[in-house]
Formats: sequence, C-alpha cells, structure tokens
Amino acid sequence: MKFRHTLLLVVVTCLLAPLSASSTTADEQFLAARAASRNGDKDRLEQLAATLQTYELASYVDYWRLLLDLKETDPAAVEVFLNRNENSYVAEKLRTRWLRQLGEQERWDVFDAQFPRLQDVPQDLACYSLQSRRLKGDPGMLDDALPLWLTLLEPPDPCYPVLEALILEKRILADGVWARIRRQFEANKTAAAAYSMNYLPPSQTPDKKLAQTIIDAPLPWLIRLPGNFSGNRMQRQLAILGIQRIARNDPRMAAEQLRRIAPSLSKDELGWAWTQIGRQAAQSHLPEAIEWYQQAGDAALSEDAAEWKVRAALRVQDWGAVRSTIEAMPPELAAQSAWVYWLGRAYRAGGRLAEANAQFAKIAGQPDFYGNLASDDLGQPITPPPQASPPSMEELAAVQATPGVQRAMLFFRLNLRSEGVREWNWALRGMSDRELLAASEIALRANIYDRAIAAADRTRNEHDYALRYLAPFADQVRPAARSQALDDAWVYGLMRQESRFISNARSSAGASGLMQLMPATAKWVAGKIGLKNYHQGQVNDTETNLLLGTSYMRLVLEDLDNHPVLASAAYNAGPGRARRWRADVPLEGAIYTETIPFSETRDYVKKVMSNSVYYSALFDGRPQTLKSRLGTVAPRTGGEAN
Repeated sequence: MKFRHTLLLVVVTCLLAPLSASSTTADEQFLAARAASRNGDKDRLEQLAATLQTYELASYVDYWRLLLDLKETDPAAVEVFLNRNENSYVAEKLRTRWLRQLGEQERWDVFDAQFPRLQDVPQDLACYSLQSRRLKGDPGMLDDALPLWLTLLEPPDPCYPVLEALILEKRILADGVWARIRRQFEANKTAAAAYSMNYLPPSQTPDKKLAQTIIDAPLPWLIRLPGNFSGNRMQRQLAILGIQRIARNDPRMAAEQLRRIAPSLSKDELGWAWTQIGRQAAQSHLPEAIEWYQQAGDAALSEDAAEWKVRAALRVQDWGAVRSTIEAMPPELAAQSAWVYWLGRAYRAGGRLAEANAQFAKIAGQPDFYGNLASDDLGQPITPPPQASPPSMEELAAVQATPGVQRAMLFFRLNLRSEGVREWNWALRGMSDRELLAASEIALRANIYDRAIAAADRTRNEHDYALRYLAPFADQVRPAARSQALDDAWVYGLMRQESRFISNARSSAGASGLMQLMPATAKWVAGKIGLKNYHQGQVNDTETNLLLGTSYMRLVLEDLDNHPVLASAAYNAGPGRARRWRADVPLEGAIYTETIPFSETRDYVKKVMSNSVYYSALFDGRPQTLKSRLGTVAPRTGGEAN
C-alpha cells in the first residue's frame, strides 16, 4: 500500500510538472496567436500557426484561423476540421458558429447535414432548423413550434419567422396572442410584449404610445377609463396588463383599481389580474396575498404564480392551500423536490401521515436542501455515503490521457481560466463514476478546487464526499473562524458557495477572493475591525480575505439574532433585506428560506445551509440534521415592516 501511494504521488507530480523552457516558448506563441485572433490580425495568426502545428492546443489555433474568414472559407475545409476534431469542445464551438452563419445565409442543405451532429443546441439554431423544415414542407414543423409560443418569451431573431408562421397558418389566433402578451408581462419582458402586439388583429392593436403608457405609467390611463368598457376587448386586456404593472410596485393600489373596474371584465380576465396581484403581494410578504389569490377562483396559474401561492400559504401556515396548489401544478413542476417536500408537509399537517412519508421518501437521501429536510422528517440521519476507493494509478493515467482533460489542464496552467473551465466541463460528459473521481483527484492535486468539486459532484453511485466538500486552506480558515467564534462548517459551507475556493475569483458584480467581498463591504469591515493601512489590492490575499470575510460573518450574525440563516441571507443580499424578510410571527427556518423574494439569495441560502450539514458531518464524524441548523426565525420588530 505504501508503494502504491508513493507511485501515485510520482505520477501526479509528473502530470503537474512545470513546463520546459521550449514548451514555455510555445506557450508564449499560443498566447500571441490568441491575441492576433482577437485583434483580427490574420497575417500574424498565420505566421504563428505555422510554428504551433504540434502544440497541444493547435486545434484552437486552427479554429481561430477558420473563424477569421468563416464566410469565405470552403465548406470542405470546415468539415475537415470538424471531422478531425469530432466530439471535442472546439469542434462544437466551430459547428455552432458555422451553423449560425449557414442559417443567416439560408444555406439549408449544408445546415441540415451539420445540425444533427450538434450536441448542445442553442435556441437560435433550433429555430433555424424549424425554418428549414417549414421551407421543405415538413408537416410536423408547426406542431413542434407550437410549445415555443408561450415559453420563448424573448426570442432570438431566428425564432421570429417560426412564431410568425404560427400566426400565418392560423395556429395562433387573438386569444393566443393576448395569452403570450400576458405571459411576457409576468416575466417583465415588456419590450417583447409590445412587439407581440403586432400579431393582434387591427381592431385589437393599440398604438405604440398607448402600449408604452401601459408599460410605464398605467394608473392615470386606468383612472380615465369610461365606466363600462366591457365591449372593448383591447381596453379590457390593456386594463389587466396595467393592473399587473401597478401590482409590481403597489399591490394594494392594484387591488383597489381592480375592484373598481371588475364589472367590465370577464371572469377569466378578472381571475388573471387577481393572480398577478396575489403573486406580487406574496413576493412582498403582504398578509393579503392568499386572500387575493383566492379572489382569482379557479383561474389557471402560471408556474411562477403557483410557486408564489405556495410560498404565501407557507407564510401563514395555510396547509390546505399549500396542498391544493401543489396538487394542481403541472406534473413536471410538482415533481420538483421543493414541491414534493412541501406537499409532504401539507399531508402531514392534515394527518395523512402515510402519504406524507411517501412524499418524503421520494427525495430523502438526496444531497441537497430538500433531500436533507425529507431525511430529517423521516428520522434518517444525514451522513456522507460510504467513501469510494481512491482512483487507481491506471484510472488516473487514463483520465489524464483524455484529450479534453489535457487541454483543460494546459489552459489552467496558462491562466486562461474560462477556457479551462469550458474544456473541463466538456471532458466530464459521459464519464463513469470512477473516471469522475479520478478527474476530481487530478484537479485537486493541481489546486483547481472548483473543478475537483464539479467532478465529484457528478458521481451517481460511488462517492467521495471529502472531494465533494473540499476543505482547503484549513491552516488559515480554521483559525480565522475560531477567532470570530464561528462554526467552521458554516464558514466552509459559505465559501464553497461563494468561490468554490478559487482565491482570485472575481464576480461580474466585482466581489473578490475566497469569500467574495464587494469593495465597499471590505473597506467597511476593515474600518470596523481597525485594520490599518488597508487598500483594495489586498482583498485577494488569502489571509486578508479570510479575516475580512469571517469578520463580516460575525458582524451580521450578531446583528441578526445569531441566526445563521439570517446571516447567510445577509451575506448575499444585505442585512437590511434579511431583517425585513422576517414575518410578524416566528417562522420555521425552512419557511423563511423558501419565501426569500430574491431567487438568487433563496438558492444561495439553501446551498450554504445544506453544505454546512455535510461539512459538519465530515469534520465531527457525527450524523447531522438540517432542521437543527435552520431553527426558528424570530419575528421582525416594529420598525421593520416591508
């Protein structure tokens, strides 16, 4: 065993050995070729390509060469490249770009030959394919396009001819157009909704100025409506769209206006408007939300409106409404683990224990928020599964020899992280559990922690939770957590979600480092803890980032009842919001989390808290419960009303 471990270290060390001097020169030439491609410098790119034909990333150089003149390139040359690099990420990239160009040029024969070879189909190319099928007289094309009408709310340009074909062939009439416009208003795709109004019959088409008024400032227009406009469909539809827009900012005002104009509306129109008021009230945590949903009667709910009706019912412990709403959801939505779990809770509240346990059993054991909660409700301890045997030398060598893995590792060594992540993720496709564990180990040895987690997260039957829930930087994280009297499992759970332990990670919003600190937050914390001579350049220093991040965790924890759920929400969305999202009565921590209005923060808190359960189990070697960590959230105080 000792010999095998030593051999493993030797092989991995060889895999990650520094590049030779000659290789470094090739690396520099490759980076120069990349720059030439980005600058459109064809001559320089051709010059460098001649010296890089045996380089490990030569396929990218060839890809850049083809891309510069793709419109003029002989299709045979493109096909030669695609065949030579078939099933690689770079081939997929080129095929996607080529298909897009072929669609723009309406070269349908070549497009149709290449399209089936695409592995990940973006929506615009799917629509080009539908265009081609229509031109060829495919009778099933309209049936395949029909579901897009209510789901593709902000379509890319190639999809407009497909949607318009549904209008031309009278597969969509005025009712369907108004349904699409309402769906677009729900999703706040108002520019797309204004465009959809062009599909209406002339008698129902508002002028552009009126349409923009409904989007921007509908209240004065609504107030000026005549006493009875029931005979004018355009006015009725615009009125309920205006109600929807008002509800986004003031559900109570929207409810007042809807009651005033209700006699002029049909049952369906009135029902839809009440669902919109209820949905916005639910997201604002207004106590009237369920009452307004009930005003809608049996009106059909969009998926988003149905989800928020459940959340509104949870806030007031109306388990009957929870049950009936989930039972009425489309099967695909009801099968999501969130609604499986809450339906189980509703059954249990109604005394239907066998049905409740059957729901919990569907998801118990899944390593996520709802799987953890279901395990808790069934009395099953949350423990990591048995650890798989470590990858053998042969397994490590086989995965390391995978071309995609080799390309990814080289990109990482060149500090081209985005390209490395894309190649790595592509290489993991179709891997077995044993291969995924080997890939995770390879990434770990290279200190590419996020890719190690990404690979370990994908295993289906054989698992290594020490890889899924890595705990690097222990000699720095543990002391930082202890100095702030923080649970290190919670700290690691938050860091795993924030940065996946990439010390120089930087978000699109500007957050930096292991603990993803915003510049203003880092500066404020530095001042609070008396960190002398702090400047923004220090934020990616591991020790400084951990000091500031754990100090901020302690500050928000103390400010929010020492409750980790509130503090986790505050870390993502700010303490003021976390405080305002409380209720007027004590809330179960799981319900507080479920009803966080921001989808990003809601998902974030769920993952942080579930992560902390597994870290605690790994650190302490004892079974954990998520509910003990979620606890109960105390009511908001008088000055914190929404």
